[in-house]
Amino acid sequence: MDCRANGIILRTRPLTETSLIVQWLTPDLGRIATVAKGARRPKSPFRGKLDLFYECEFSFARSRRSELHALREVTLRETHSTLRKDLGWLEQASYAAALVEQTTETETPLDGFYELFSGFITALVMHPPQPQTVFAFELKLLGRLGLQPDPNASALTPGSRAIVQKLIDLDWAAMVSLKPSMLQSREIQQFLGVVLNHHTGRPARGRESALALNS
Repeated sequence: MDCRANGIILRTRPLTETSLIVQWLTPDLGRIATVAKGARRPKSPFRGKLDLFYECEFSFARSRRSELHALREVTLRETHSTLRKDLGWLEQASYAAALVEQTTETETPLDGFYELFSGFITALVMHPPQPQTVFAFELKLLGRLGLQPDPNASALTPGSRAIVQKLIDLDWAAMVSLKPSMLQSREIQQFLGVVLNHHTGRPARGRESALALNS
């Protein structure tokens, strides 16, 4: 039986010469993986519909033997094409996708993760690439995992502590007004790196490049 879902593409990779594995983040099903058979053929019905951060409505047939399900149909809703105008935005979005993959299990409903990621990639293009947007994503993701650090119990300097609290509390639009200094950004980067490594064991791929924009 076919299932239907809305989702954002987190990652694609070749499976065979003609097929792709597509990792999705969905509102209701969490993170799921599908096989798009023939997607790499020139005349595939999937052609032009499967790329990073595309938002789609799709249908798939559940596999009884693995977590790779057969992708059936895809209707493209949003490409987030503006992300492709700046390498910094793409690096930050790719890091956030990797962090979602690292901290979640497939086939598990993830309360609020879809909305968090969708809001993040929409917020990225509101301003030039800046590290505080990534810091906010990391903090809000940790919060949804029940692992959000308490800045008041940290060794952060008072100014950095106040910024971290605002990144936790403010929505994406309000965050644009935050202007941490270079020293504060580096301090927060190190602080969150320690927290993430403690809970995940290693940094998600791409963090260094995503946060090296103003160094």
